Amino acid sequence: MALVARVLILIVLGLIVALAAAWAGLAVWYKLPTPEIARATAGGLVVLLGLATIIALFTRLRFRALILFALVLAAVAVWWSTIKPPAEADWSPDVARQVSGTLNGDILTLTNVRDFEWDDSGKANERWTTRTYDLSKLRTLDLFMSYWSGPSIAHVILSFGFEGDEYLAWSIEVKRPLGGKFSPVADAFKSTPLVIIAADERDVVRLRSNIRKEDVQIYRLRVGPAGARALLLEYVEDANSLSSNPQFYNSITTNCTTTVVKLMRAVGATVPFDWRLIVNGYLPEYAYERGALDTNLPLAELKAAAHIDERAQAAGLSPDFSRLIRVGVPSPSLAAN
Repeated sequence: MALVARVLILIVLGLIVALAAAWAGLAVWYKLPTPEIARATAGGLVVLLGLATIIALFTRLRFRALILFALVLAAVAVWWSTIKPPAEADWSPDVARQVSGTLNGDILTLTNVRDFEWDDSGKANERWTTRTYDLSKLRTLDLFMSYWSGPSIAHVILSFGFEGDEYLAWSIEVKRPLGGKFSPVADAFKSTPLVIIAADERDVVRLRSNIRKEDVQIYRLRVGPAGARALLLEYVEDANSLSSNPQFYNSITTNCTTTVVKLMRAVGATVPFDWRLIVNGYLPEYAYERGALDTNLPLAELKAAAHIDERAQAAGLSPDFSRLIRVGVPSPSLAAN
């Protein structure tokens, strides 16, 4: 029995070493400021050290091997902690600016609100604006899901609705360099900064539905004006913080979904951990189970009405874009069922 327990402990230690070696090797590969051959060699040596340590666990050299591996891992971790996001670079125009805001009573003033006009080729007439919003006129909160890689993965956008069909969308994105592409693996290793975009829906939503041809869905949330206001101000606070203290985007821990969850928890919303917060394409099911959508209707009916693509294509560049894409989309009562 003692032997079985000992073997199990060694196997668990081996798994921990394997995971740590894989992380350290990839960290060195992606971020060591040396030519590619040197990065590959250094990363490979870290992985080989991990493999040697795992083998040594089943010999009398286990303690020496673990100490050596721990020292190397600590050195990588200390070096890793010194890597900071670049303050300046040749950024892609659509993510080049970070929104920031100030609040005076009920009047919110936002600087660098994106209002790009995209043509069919994906090129944009670039326009960054300063806008004011009267928070006493804030009424609704909507969830956009933009499916770009099958049904499991989507980009999440939250949009705040004001009286008069005025909407302000917020999108957590990768601050890509010009010509750069999204890479979930690379972005888990301090490859690109995080940026919070506040934008007109005719820009940030239409880009995905009409230009990129993604499957965009809208769900109207059961959130009252007070809750929407609190969440909006959390967005502004985080955006202001990013303006002065840049952070890295992380495709696992700091992405468009995890950041929204953090903001919702910051304003007191109960958001229990669930696998659908990671495999975020299933967020509508999660929101439905939590009572955040219109539960008076079957979820299948909500999902059928949620697809905006045909309405978005028909709306085009209409100034009435936001109202037109919501036609036929159910709105939940604020009263609990």
